[in-house]
Amino acid sequence: MTTLQSVPALGTHPASGSLPSRAETREQLSRATYDLLVIGGGILGISTAWHAAQSGLRVALVDAGDFAGATSSASSKLLHGGLRYLQTGAVKLVAENHFERRAVSREVAPHLANPLTFYLPVYKGGPHGAAKLGAGVFAYSALSAFGDGVGHVISPAKAQRDVPELRTDGLKAVAVYGDDQMNDARMALMTVRAAVDAGAVVLNHAAVTGLRFTRGRVTGADLKDGADGTEFGVTARLVLNATGPWVDHLRTMEDPNAAPSIRLSKGAHLVLKRTRPWRAALATPIDKYRITFALPWEDMLLLGTTDEEYEGDPADVAVTEADTAQILGEAAFSIKDQQLSRDLITYSFAGLRVLPGGPGDTSKAKRETVVTEGRGGMLSVAGGKWTTFRHIGRTVMNKLAALPGRPLAEDMEPMSRLPRKLPLPGIANPNAVAHRLLVDGPAPGPRMAPDTARHLATHYGSLAFDIARLANESPELAERVHPDAPEIWAQVAYARDHEWAETADDVLRRRTTLTIRGLATDDVRDGVEKLLADRG
Repeated sequence: MTTLQSVPALGTHPASGSLPSRAETREQLSRATYDLLVIGGGILGISTAWHAAQSGLRVALVDAGDFAGATSSASSKLLHGGLRYLQTGAVKLVAENHFERRAVSREVAPHLANPLTFYLPVYKGGPHGAAKLGAGVFAYSALSAFGDGVGHVISPAKAQRDVPELRTDGLKAVAVYGDDQMNDARMALMTVRAAVDAGAVVLNHAAVTGLRFTRGRVTGADLKDGADGTEFGVTARLVLNATGPWVDHLRTMEDPNAAPSIRLSKGAHLVLKRTRPWRAALATPIDKYRITFALPWEDMLLLGTTDEEYEGDPADVAVTEADTAQILGEAAFSIKDQQLSRDLITYSFAGLRVLPGGPGDTSKAKRETVVTEGRGGMLSVAGGKWTTFRHIGRTVMNKLAALPGRPLAEDMEPMSRLPRKLPLPGIANPNAVAHRLLVDGPAPGPRMAPDTARHLATHYGSLAFDIARLANESPELAERVHPDAPEIWAQVAYARDHEWAETADDVLRRRTTLTIRGLATDDVRDGVEKLLADRG
């Protein structure tokens, strides 16, 4: 493993198109009056900033941590219609989710999403029968206009050929349907990039220390740069609170007497090494309402999720021993013991779903988006599903256009006039990109490894060629960060210069897959920190 001691200080000679420095961004944020300040860099805030910038508004986006640093990078990594919603009769919701899923995976970001076949096992004594599930997956595929094939039922033997670790004791049949999968952190980062391309000014690791008021109205925020402690402020005509689990914390800055508007549900996941290849995912019914997933993802196996009310500090959310035991225990309904050894666990993570306030079981609560206006005119948006992130952005923009007095309406293009399926940066056929990376390698020296080429193609799309260029210009950057992962050091330099990476965790957890693979060793972390420090 290279330690990067000989890697050139690329930051002293920024590549063309490198991001402005944090000081330059702070200056830009401080000196202008923005139409919209979005506080919160999860996917809801990012999507709204993207749509607002597309509409012609002057937009600023800030986050106390990293973009997608909390819930938005702690999802089940799915773009899905929501099979379980069918049993509650939410047919329209499932159809709408399918529309958004297909739009993202086929036209907006085909380089960042991929189709995934799901097997839904029917066991003797289970909560659902084969006939019911067969009808359910047929209806589910019909609501997707059969774009992923026709939902149907197959034999246990056929299913086990694709999922070798499938438990077959008591297995009566397997229902089949299709959805899509993604790397949520990469999808969020590309959406940030799209917002910036449309004119938004963004800064991560910048925490709000207070709101600014003019005649009782919220007109901006005071911030502190987490990188060096610099204090600065942003002035805006309208402020949007999109801070996810922290939404009520910011609402009390606006109005100390604001009543709670949300409740939180914790979802925990485990990442394990796979003992054998999987060609399909498992969605196993646990009871009438809950399903546990086993998903082949990033050459690993992703298990989850839990669903329980959470009342602690959102910053302290973590996977507990009880969570681990529950996930492994539920996975054991359909997965053989050898794949569920604790020795195979490389990483665990937990996120917080933001649900509308009220009583009842969190697993039965609607995953709807709530938009409220506070006493000082600040809008707060919370909740929703990753799959519908574009729809949520449009919904918030329509709300902005219809505010009393229509303060922004004259300055923004209506959502109805904007492209409905604007692609994210890097859009390309990932198979074609991977082929080009392999064929068009450097004339002298070794060619790119196939797993690295595939990884770059499916995480960056056509932007992978920029990373390949860095690797060609500096051979040290063409070396793997860790011998057991496909990532190369050029990705770290690229994350620093083009993807707002400030810390080692920004790189290792969200811009690459090294942490989730269990490969963020001290040597790797030291090398990443060294390269990050070389920025100009």
